[in-house]
Amino acid sequence: MGVRTMQYKRFGNTGLQVSPLVLGCMTFGVPERGTHPWTLDEEASRPIIRRAVELGINFFDTANMYSDGTSEEIVGRALKEYAKREEIVIATKVYNRMGSGPNRVGLSRKAIMTEVDASLRRLGTDYIDLYQIHRFDYETPIEETLEALHDVVKAGKVRYIGASSMHAWQFAQALYLADLHGWTRFASMQNHLNLLYREEEREMLPLCRDQGIAVIPWSPLARGRLTRDWDAETPRTETDDYQRKLYAATEDADRRVAEAVKAVAEARGIPRAQVALAWVVQKAGVTGPIVGASKVSHLEDAVAALSVKLTGEEIARLEAPYVPHAVAGFV
Repeated sequence: MGVRTMQYKRFGNTGLQVSPLVLGCMTFGVPERGTHPWTLDEEASRPIIRRAVELGINFFDTANMYSDGTSEEIVGRALKEYAKREEIVIATKVYNRMGSGPNRVGLSRKAIMTEVDASLRRLGTDYIDLYQIHRFDYETPIEETLEALHDVVKAGKVRYIGASSMHAWQFAQALYLADLHGWTRFASMQNHLNLLYREEEREMLPLCRDQGIAVIPWSPLARGRLTRDWDAETPRTETDDYQRKLYAATEDADRRVAEAVKAVAEARGIPRAQVALAWVVQKAGVTGPIVGASKVSHLEDAVAALSVKLTGEEIARLEAPYVPHAVAGFV
């Protein structure tokens, strides 16, 4: 699939046009910086970013805290070389700790104003297309956060704002307060959604559909668990503590879901990743999942998944083993 055949989508109720896949850039960063020792350095990252542009992906999602800011630096330099700024959508995030002192974490007005400028410098751009709060800040009044985000939009530093994993009631409150005060509304929700974690189907997805909010799920392949045999080990599985936190409690049921993915993939003669991703792509209300890629082939598999149309019977088979999960991914 090339640039000419990529079908772009409206980003929620906005006029922004985005590819139905988002390249997640947590994979790119200096391995010795931050908390992700499995990341790819700049030399290894650039071919993947270049191939994404060639395939027509115009949406790139990173965060200030990924690899201590080096993800933003790598992505910014690569996109400046491979793409036209006016055609691509750069998303980044704020909330997580970026230094040891006070005011270096959270969503206070001071933190947001500091971090947006730092992200702009690292990305090497004049504006951020989508600036997202990475998590909900229980220490800062939501009104303070919303007004600060509104101000960075009005200052021209940010085009749209988005939110990430939180309770649906918290997101509804934020939308209500923005409307009440005439502040910029959240345009998107980046939440945790895949065949192993479907709790967002209860409240958040219906809320987003009702409010015209774009949905860009993170970890659509459950950090790779849906793409390989259950007991297979990779450098990431050995070092990704967050993966264990997300999925350790429901391993027996999750294993059965992964086996269903394998069975559907084998029946179709396609990689498991395409089946798992196609399920997310076809979910009502989803704008585009965020896919991580440590190889060009991972990216090409993801684009191929856009052409996979699962039948009702296949979807039922994939969903049948699921059991309710404890809420995960908010903190």
